[in-house]
Amino acid sequence: MIILFFLSLVVLLFLSVPVAFALGLSSVFGILLHPSLDLAVVPQRVLIAVNSFPLMAIPFFILAGGLMQSSGIAKRLVNFAMTLVGHLTGGLAVVAIITAMFFAAISGSGTATVITIGTILIPTMIAKGYPKGFTSSTLAASGALGIIIPPSIPLILYGISAQVSVSDMFLAGIIPGTIITSFLIILSYFYSKKNKLFKSEKSSFKDILKAFVEAIPALIMPVIVLGGIYSGIFTPTEASVIAVVYALLAGFIYRELSIANIIKTLIDSSVTTSIIMVIIATSGLFSFFIQINYIPDLIADLLSNVTGNPYVFLIVINLILLVVGMFMEGSAAILILTPLLLPLAVTAGIDPIHFGIIMVVNLAIGLITPPVGLNLFASAQISGISIKDISISIIPFVVVMFIATLLISFMPIFSIWFKFF
Repeated sequence: MIILFFLSLVVLLFLSVPVAFALGLSSVFGILLHPSLDLAVVPQRVLIAVNSFPLMAIPFFILAGGLMQSSGIAKRLVNFAMTLVGHLTGGLAVVAIITAMFFAAISGSGTATVITIGTILIPTMIAKGYPKGFTSSTLAASGALGIIIPPSIPLILYGISAQVSVSDMFLAGIIPGTIITSFLIILSYFYSKKNKLFKSEKSSFKDILKAFVEAIPALIMPVIVLGGIYSGIFTPTEASVIAVVYALLAGFIYRELSIANIIKTLIDSSVTTSIIMVIIATSGLFSFFIQINYIPDLIADLLSNVTGNPYVFLIVINLILLVVGMFMEGSAAILILTPLLLPLAVTAGIDPIHFGIIMVVNLAIGLITPPVGLNLFASAQISGISIKDISISIIPFVVVMFIATLLISFMPIFSIWFKFF
């Protein structure tokens, strides 16, 4: 029964059936084969999966990110970063990375970060002599920060799936996101120095101050949202609503947010939310089926030799997650794999919050690896480079991000530092 269940899932995915429906159909098939279950559990488990208050944060953070894209905030962040580091070696690449890091703390989406920042910076970098491959790869890799640095939708999904605090997951993502940002900057610096790429003139204090003032509404938002969560003033769900209100206010302050933009953003956000919620609903049914059949225990028995050594286990899990990220969208992978892998991680002595960061960081790499690298496709489309060429150019960024991932994996203090205070 279990073999037929997994086989049906693999066949459906191979036939390009959307992940949400593949999960649901394979789960229904498994329930039909089960001797003591009937189809009455399907609507029950689907409803239980989506009947969660923290899930309300997802549509609001998606909407807030959309409003930020339409409000001119990205342009101000780029200008401010340019005045600070544009004169350094590889300044434009560093600007792209730093701006993506800031925007990641606003949008919570990797692909949205690439599209928003890339539309501004990719044409500029190419015009200044930066190679298309390097430019596209820099923006694609920087956009991956969007699902690591809080607030992040994958961090919310993992928190709900693993039944750990979403606020703790947000705290856990700060240092790993900063580490990966630093690794990307170092790579860009040495590449730019080797190839003698363009540097802008150093900005005057007056220019820096002007750019800072214009960027204040954008810079304050992460402080309000994350500061409010960590200080206990409001929950992550309440913070998502505040983020929407603030995004609207910022848009009107900049006078770039029209009624037409708001309507389009509402429609796009609704579509994105509906896709995620359907995946959550069917993955809830999937999780129920694998748990009631003790599948995590079966996997634990198969990997018993590995789970006995946490270091070997971490290497194996990182490789598995890296491969999964190449073929599966991050949100779906988290919802499918968390109930399977988390019990093994706990058995191996790994903190659930630390394991969540390992999952999310690996799946972030999946955003820049073919064949399902969404950031890769978005960046290539903006720059006009072929998928083949960008897939070659992205290799150093993948290597650097995986090295950072191993560092984060073997140094749990980077993820659970807040537990020591």
